[in-house]
Amino acid sequence: MTRPLIVIIAFSPIVTDARVLKQVRLAARLGDVVTCGYGPAPDDVVAHHRIPDGAGLYPLNPRLLVLRQRRRALRNAPAMRWARAALAAQRADAVIVNDLDAVPLALALFPAERVHADLHEYTPGLLTHDSGWRRYLAPLYRSIARRELARVGSVTTVAPIIREAYATFSGRDDIDVVINATPYAERQPTPVLSPIRLVHSGVAQRGRHLDLMIDAVARTSTEVTLDLYLMPNDPAYLDELRERARAVAGVTVHPAVPYAELGDTLARGDVGVFVLPPTTQNFEWALPNKLFDFVQARLGVIIGPSSQMQHYVERYALGVVTAAPTVDALVDALDALTPETVASWKAAADRAAHELSAEAAEEPWTRALTARIGVSA
Repeated sequence: MTRPLIVIIAFSPIVTDARVLKQVRLAARLGDVVTCGYGPAPDDVVAHHRIPDGAGLYPLNPRLLVLRQRRRALRNAPAMRWARAALAAQRADAVIVNDLDAVPLALALFPAERVHADLHEYTPGLLTHDSGWRRYLAPLYRSIARRELARVGSVTTVAPIIREAYATFSGRDDIDVVINATPYAERQPTPVLSPIRLVHSGVAQRGRHLDLMIDAVARTSTEVTLDLYLMPNDPAYLDELRERARAVAGVTVHPAVPYAELGDTLARGDVGVFVLPPTTQNFEWALPNKLFDFVQARLGVIIGPSSQMQHYVERYALGVVTAAPTVDALVDALDALTPETVASWKAAADRAAHELSAEAAEEPWTRALTARIGVSA
């Protein structure tokens, strides 16, 4: 019997995109998987359309944006043109398209009822601090949310507040949430000693103000260390962080580790830290995978007052939320740390690990894919 054919489209390097890799693994249990994205083919696929590294998606053509031909500008992006040609003859029983900007492409290639849209963030609010984005690109993505998102077979996104925003634009009341949870890891919390070991992993992006953590460690009265595992998204900023870290005892900036090794690396720590100033609407609404990486590593958690993360930290007693996204507020949180408090947070992470795992979170994807396969049968 022929297995269903499931196409997954993502304008990202799929082998390093944790959320898309989870889609690939799940889809491979239901059918044969074909991917389209940057970088080499992920495991568990029967074919991969590799977008050339030089075929970018952004920036869009500024002349077309000024002329308000926004959709034409998106269609003519080199990555879009390449993917449209590569997938023109591609058969699919079900399609997962990642992120709002790729939804028009999927609808141009495949029947709408076969398409599931997975929205990793609130794209209209991605760069709200940038006047060019607000003027030229936010209207484009609001338009896609109103028109194309209403047509696809099913939709998921990463956080309840983002679901409500997309529901307002699209008029849909059936958008599901799949949090960026990490696969369950069989692991025990490690003992908490002094100094308390703080860890952070992610991208070195200036807008995330990672220097805030280094400055807080320099000022706290608690004996702590801080290990940062960072991807070089902004090499100049990464160099600045390394220079800053050299001046603070106990702070080390490491290269990023492969995702398969991340859990064991983080688990050598005690507390995962992520204080994200809400400089964009997307940052304000962030519910990132790193929070759930911390849980599966059986760490305590210190975050800033980010509403979507705060819900989980407080509901499961995983750690503490700082009073503000500032150095002073993080210093206050660090000054209050004791090994006993951190041990209680790590025990709470252990209790929550099954419930906050990828396996528990992915049921809406399974339901959407089986429904799409059924529609196209």
